[in-house]
Amino acid sequence: MPLSPEITKSIEDAVAKNFKDEIAFVQKMVQYGGQRGEEHEALDELYHQYTSRGYDTTRLEMDQQVLSQHSGAGRFSDTHSKAPVVIGVHKPKSSIPGGKSLILNGHIDIVPNGPKELWTHDPYSGIIEGDWLYGRGSGDMRAGAVANLYALDALRSIGKQPASKVIIESVPEEESTGNGTMATHLAGYTADAVLIPEPTNEELVRANVGVVWFKVAVAGRPVHVLKAKEGSNAIESIWKIVGGLKELEKEMNDQKKGRLYFEHMASPINLNVAMIQGGDWASSVPAWCTIDCRVALFPGVTAQEVADKIERKVAEVSKTDSFLRDSPAKVSWNGFFAEGYVLEPGSEAEELLKTVHQQVTGAELTSMTMPAYLDTRIFALEQKIPALCYGPIGESLHGFDERVSISSIQRVTTTIALFIAEWCGLEDIAS
Repeated sequence: MPLSPEITKSIEDAVAKNFKDEIAFVQKMVQYGGQRGEEHEALDELYHQYTSRGYDTTRLEMDQQVLSQHSGAGRFSDTHSKAPVVIGVHKPKSSIPGGKSLILNGHIDIVPNGPKELWTHDPYSGIIEGDWLYGRGSGDMRAGAVANLYALDALRSIGKQPASKVIIESVPEEESTGNGTMATHLAGYTADAVLIPEPTNEELVRANVGVVWFKVAVAGRPVHVLKAKEGSNAIESIWKIVGGLKELEKEMNDQKKGRLYFEHMASPINLNVAMIQGGDWASSVPAWCTIDCRVALFPGVTAQEVADKIERKVAEVSKTDSFLRDSPAKVSWNGFFAEGYVLEPGSEAEELLKTVHQQVTGAELTSMTMPAYLDTRIFALEQKIPALCYGPIGESLHGFDERVSISSIQRVTTTIALFIAEWCGLEDIAS
């Protein structure tokens, strides 16, 4: 049953009234910082926030033994975070007819800052200039995680609460493995729909690639540069492997034809050679080298299929190199091992999001293809529920001077609040 104009306006007004506090809390969350494995302080803050609002709050560990048994979980490495997932559960007094449950999910982990001198301000400043709030994680996606909380707060401000169960999840490891959200799935947290306010520029993600992370290692025999021909240059050898992997990238992109949400893109499958290490001394021929890579995959293609292609390509290139024939490169998997998904149009949840988005923004909701990893895939593929990825306008995500639009945060918070109210139904707050 649609919300009355009076309730709609009261929710919009409540978001506006609380918005100064909301932005201050986004700044606070940015200022916590916390690189991979250092998210505890930010997550402790959210645990406190959930508990203080009366939610049934839990810290959930990412159990390596449990996760490793699931083919869609990310692969563990020494740098895997040990921070917990923080989950708050709102339980209604009594479920009303037609009310449906909802998960509000957001990741708290952030990516490395890179050289500090390339930032205009400190990466954890949270500084505001005009409509922009700056800092690592501001857009991706602590503003969205805060919007989830303040959307619920808007309802509380008018004496209402969802008349169905709402699960609010703050997770680590979205930027590396997806294991935070996967842990919630394996622990049994599910609902009738999920909304994740990633920085999608107020668009709905229609399709999303999968992602695989891997490492290639080459090792040989070090010699002095005077005898360079007697040794083998591991860096030069591994660069031949990179050439082969780029060939594989092209082959995979050639398969975009007929893929509805991807064929319009120039290069939906991106192989990123992201990190390289090798050698020990400028006057020694490098005897070892490693590269860390990321590659995307189309929905419907399994991570294992892509892993097999990578191993075959590395073996194929190795046969053409005298050093690699004797010392074969080794491939290992050290992060994402995830498939992509397509959000099929027409779900009731999507139709409602379209309606409330138009109410708030005055514009039709458009959709887009995301050529990067999203935790939404876990809900779409594993739980098979409507998985809505929709959030604020952000710029320079994963880059320098990352920022999020303040006016967009308010629009998105309002949209989420109205979505919750209509999807879950409303009841008076229990006394």
